[in-house]
Amino acid sequence: MVMKLKKLVSVLLVGACVVSLAACGSDKKEKSDDGDKKSKDTLVMATNAEFPPYEFRDGDDVVGIDAEVAQAIADKLGMKLKIEDMAFDSIIPAVTSGKADFGAAGLTVTDERKENVDFTDTYAKATQVIMVKEDSKVAGPDDLTGKKIGVQLGTTGDIYAGDIEDAEVERYNKGFEAVQALQQGKIDAVVIDGEPAKEFVKQAEGIKILDEAFTEEEYALAVDKGNEDLLGKINDALNELKDNGKLDEIVDKYINADDAE
Repeated sequence: MVMKLKKLVSVLLVGACVVSLAACGSDKKEKSDDGDKKSKDTLVMATNAEFPPYEFRDGDDVVGIDAEVAQAIADKLGMKLKIEDMAFDSIIPAVTSGKADFGAAGLTVTDERKENVDFTDTYAKATQVIMVKEDSKVAGPDDLTGKKIGVQLGTTGDIYAGDIEDAEVERYNKGFEAVQALQQGKIDAVVIDGEPAKEFVKQAEGIKILDEAFTEEEYALAVDKGNEDLLGKINDALNELKDNGKLDEIVDKYINADDAE
């Protein structure tokens, strides 16, 4: 009799566990479904708001070329836009992990990055430039051999500076930190994107941009590798923005207007 009771209790306990697990699984599924519903009406952009005029902070808001292009794309897709500001070298991991739908931060298309993400059609051309102190003897890329070079961590400048013969590359979390180090004489030059360089020169005394570009490159948005559906939708929206002149209007608002001043 005692053995029969023990068996009955065991059966009841197992049944309770199964019901409990089923309920938990149902709850998780509901939460997952809710999450899917939320993700369908919100497009999450990963960026680093330390890269004017492409992205920078205006109070609590992230503004700039990439922010406006992303908003225009979201509008075309009938979605809301949410911008997540993070360290530059965290952007691609955020995209590949699903924390963000796409990355927009003056991202240059490179073979190394293509190993982890897919890129949209390009929407802007850019140059990597060399910043030095006004009395520097560095006059062009060939003079960087053996020099101490400052770059922003994870940027194209970081990638290319590593190829300079005998150069010592100093990596900083933010571009302006590299410029400050240049001002203080801690490094010999900074390799950075051309448009942000113009902004830094306006604010930093005794610094200039060399006439000869370091590299020529193109910017695109990054999506998770294999996400062909989102890639296609963003490309369609980008092409429409190019055709109707909206893309040029956004770029001119931040770049050509500044050049005319």
